[in-house]
Amino acid sequence: MIEVLTTTDSQKLLHQLNALLEQESKCQPKVCGLRLIESAHDNGLRMTARLRDFEVKDLLSLTQFFGFDTETFSLAVNLLDRFLSKMKVQPKHLGCVGLSCFYLAVKSIEEERNVPLATDLIRISQYRFTVSDLMRMEKIVLEKVCWKVKATTAFQFLQLYYSLIQENLPFERRNSLNFERLAAQLKACHCRIIFSKAKPSVLALSIIALEIQAQKCVELTEGVGCLQKHSKINGRDLTFWQELVSKCLTEYSSNKCSKPNVQKLKWIVSGRTARQLKHSYYRITHLPTIPETVP
Repeated sequence: MIEVLTTTDSQKLLHQLNALLEQESKCQPKVCGLRLIESAHDNGLRMTARLRDFEVKDLLSLTQFFGFDTETFSLAVNLLDRFLSKMKVQPKHLGCVGLSCFYLAVKSIEEERNVPLATDLIRISQYRFTVSDLMRMEKIVLEKVCWKVKATTAFQFLQLYYSLIQENLPFERRNSLNFERLAAQLKACHCRIIFSKAKPSVLALSIIALEIQAQKCVELTEGVGCLQKHSKINGRDLTFWQELVSKCLTEYSSNKCSKPNVQKLKWIVSGRTARQLKHSYYRITHLPTIPETVP
């Protein structure tokens, strides 16, 4: 597929993909630091995978509440994991760290008119720290990530891989894959720390390859193989992460899995606060349900 892309749009997408692949190894969490978090015992004094995952679910709730883009959420998770993999964060400080990373991502990705005031963000998040606390933590986060807020994320690869596959399909077959569904699956994966150890390109292609298998889109299998080859992704790595993604999505769809609770944020928006908030703050979509496939 890659070899026969000749349209101007396809060449632009391929150029963007090459640029992402070149930058992929930069600004990623330290795997050794993530492993320490995974192995930590939950004694209330140390950061654990469970606490990290709960914090990310809270950030997903905020993303949905404000109607922010999936790219914003993906970048917020990247910043959080980069910080946690470098620093020994006490559980009592995790909320401030997480909200600081979220706010940095929002200011980096979203349009300025949609960026909430820090006071509103803290209020809606139901935290008790002050704006000064948030700003101080934001500076600490920036210092520890070397002031490099922009990063290559799995969402960016997901967009490009999806677009490249779409470019190679006949118009009547372009509904074979639902990007909203793919993005929802990525969000579910971000809520598990293990997926932050995967290369963004591998995670994104794993999600797409798994969905193509699930929908029995045989005609797209060759395209995945071409993208895998072009991205220099090892076959064993792809299979390994596909299996983990499949397990994650199965568990995520079950009743036993706790999901982000947007409703708890809606409860507190009333009276004076509601009158002060922008209209865009009410663009709430009911997530994290993964949409059904278009027949």
